[in-house]
Parts: sequence; C-alpha cells; structure tokens
Amino acid sequence: GLGQPIYGKLDSELAAAMMTINAVKGVEIGGGFALSAMDGADAGDEMRAGDQGPEFQSNNNGGVLGGISTGQQLVVRVAIKPTSSILTPRKSVDLEGQDVDVVTKGRHDPCVGIRGVPVAEAMMAITLLDALMRHHAQCGLGDPA
Repeated sequence: GLGQPIYGKLDSELAAAMMTINAVKGVEIGGGFALSAMDGADAGDEMRAGDQGPEFQSNNNGGVLGGISTGQQLVVRVAIKPTSSILTPRKSVDLEGQDVDVVTKGRHDPCVGIRGVPVAEAMMAITLLDALMRHHAQCGLGDPA
C-alpha cells in the first residue's frame, strides 16, 4: 500500500492537502467524526477470506489503516465554508481601531463548494501520485505508471 506507518501517513498527507484548498475548514477520512461515537467492534474494518484473497467487510476507515492504503476505495470528505465576500455589510475594525462596516462590491462566487469539488479531486490525485512515486523510488518495484 501507499503511505507510511509513522511519518508520511497517507491519511495525514491527504488531510493536509485538502486543508490547503481555500475555504476548506474540515476533513474526514472514511467515517470521520462518526467513528468517535462507535465502539471498536463497529468501527474496525474486519476481513474475511474471499475468492480473490482477503476481503474487507466494511470501509469505515476510508481505505487507510495505520497510515497505509488498504486497496479499498479512498473516502475523503471536506467541509467548505461559505464565501465571506457577500453583498451584505460586514462589521470590522479599521487600522485606527475604529468600528467600520465593510461592503464588498462586484460579483463574487455565491458558493465556492461547486468549484471546490474538482479542486479537491485534483488535489487528491496529486497527493496519491506523489505517494506512488515515493513508494516506487523507495521500493523500486515495477513501473510507477
């Protein structure tokens, strides 16, 4: 799998990459915050023997266990805040410390989330390719493409 068990965990690299996207304020891998309400028996991804080898019975951890990809689908969700450049006056303070109302003029995105989806997909692809190239360089196994 891709990733490292301590430094360079795949899930930490994916989360860091997502957080570099403007307006992203939260990242979940797999079940994310919902996992904290589960017990270990429900949150773990059990395996059973399958026709093609071991098969996972769930994907609560989003395709990453111990910082290394499992071969399952990678599940990453981001929370994107609403844009603050709206036409409604906003309260602020000027350089002299005085209260002011800031009014944004011009046309701005009403929802950055729409454009955030392809950006997040591209950022995930870049992060995975980087991990694949590192894995190839460190292990020297086969063609990275």
